[in-house]
Amino acid sequence: MDITVVQSRLKVADFAFNLKSVLDKLEKVKTDVVVFPQYDLVNSGGKDLILDERAGKREGDFYEKIAARVGEKYVFIGDVLIHSGEFVEPDESGMYDINGKKVYVSDTFEDDIECDMYILAHNRYYAMNTLEDFIASVDNHCDFIFVNGVGMADQNIFCGGSFAKSSSNELVFHAPLCEECIAKIDFSKQAVPVFEPVEQQIIKVTTFALREYCENTGFKKIILGLSGGIDSALTAALAVMALGKENVFGVLMPSMFSSQGSIDDSLALAKNLGIKTVTHPITPLFDEFIADIAKIRKQDLAEENLQARLRGLILMFYSNRENYLLLSTGNKSEAAMGYGTLYGDLCGGLNLIADLTKTNVYKVSNYINRNGVVIPVEIIEKAPSAELRPNQKDQDSLPEYAVLDDIIEMYLEQNLSIDEIGKKYDRNLVKDTVRRIYRAQFKRKQCCLGVRLTERSFLSGIKIPIVQGLY
Repeated sequence: MDITVVQSRLKVADFAFNLKSVLDKLEKVKTDVVVFPQYDLVNSGGKDLILDERAGKREGDFYEKIAARVGEKYVFIGDVLIHSGEFVEPDESGMYDINGKKVYVSDTFEDDIECDMYILAHNRYYAMNTLEDFIASVDNHCDFIFVNGVGMADQNIFCGGSFAKSSSNELVFHAPLCEECIAKIDFSKQAVPVFEPVEQQIIKVTTFALREYCENTGFKKIILGLSGGIDSALTAALAVMALGKENVFGVLMPSMFSSQGSIDDSLALAKNLGIKTVTHPITPLFDEFIADIAKIRKQDLAEENLQARLRGLILMFYSNRENYLLLSTGNKSEAAMGYGTLYGDLCGGLNLIADLTKTNVYKVSNYINRNGVVIPVEIIEKAPSAELRPNQKDQDSLPEYAVLDDIIEMYLEQNLSIDEIGKKYDRNLVKDTVRRIYRAQFKRKQCCLGVRLTERSFLSGIKIPIVQGLY
């Protein structure tokens, strides 16, 4: 049985795009059997669009128009089989009979199914350090195909990585991440897995997500604040990789507490990336606000937040006036601790690094610099600071990031208890960190859309109540 796997792009409820994508690829396929990813609303991220009658009708039309064009091929669109213009139902055992071969299709893997070929059609979102384990976990006793779509379903990025294994459990095909791919499967030939460094995977997924977001929402250009810190530097670099330097605009907004080094580092980054910038000092705005409204200086949290909100005001003005997409630049460590200002530095339409801990932000930044300096070394090496008061450092109010991130990952990703984590770190520190994770949930609920990069993400997969009395 000759079979082709099509790892194709999909867009949520964009039936015209999806139809063209499927039909264009069908014309290129010569085999009798073709396997596409799932395109239905439920499995492509449609959420409550499944309750919309108009969406349901268009989804039905989508399948009917494909059926009219498949001819004598056996075409799987996820778990829907179309042949000779008809929708084919499986037999009582759930099997499809294709030229005398028993084919089983599911969106979950069951290792006790007796068939000639098992097709796992499941749009799987990207999560770091899971691809290799997923492939290894499939211990099949028949020819096996996993087909994944490539697309953006809000925070979840369907990343491709489709693969096939022979009945002897040998890998015979592996598709790249975040790219369309059409491949005829030869179950007699072993394939080399396409496992890129996790930093490269993150770059692929985040830049793909930004392109998809812009294409689907109509944005052409990006704006972000450049603080001289590592988070905005990495975000700017990713934006340039995704959309090109001509489409990224940086805004410097120094205050009375900003160091000259941060200003110089921001300008050096912009020069390396080739992006245009503008500088708007916020000190005059701050002083006028204090004089006219606050009346008195107290040098407290309210004044620190005022600085962040003045910056958010400037960025949102540009976003509205010029129709730029504002990228937020907070990381997962900060989000966990509530280390950000609502309506200030948390402003934005999309956050590429929302699910990266500070430790991983540094790893990806260093990876980008592997063949030459893109992100200035000074930005990478200096102590992180919000620069909202004299000589401020993140570690004034947060644990060292290496420790903080380890606690966050053990608690969230590994689901370890406070007592278990307390065997490695000071128990009071662990308890306080967990308490802050819970107490900061109200902020995270008001943050913009981000790109999911882990299994247990604040964006999806973690459900923390805002109003609770445990922590």
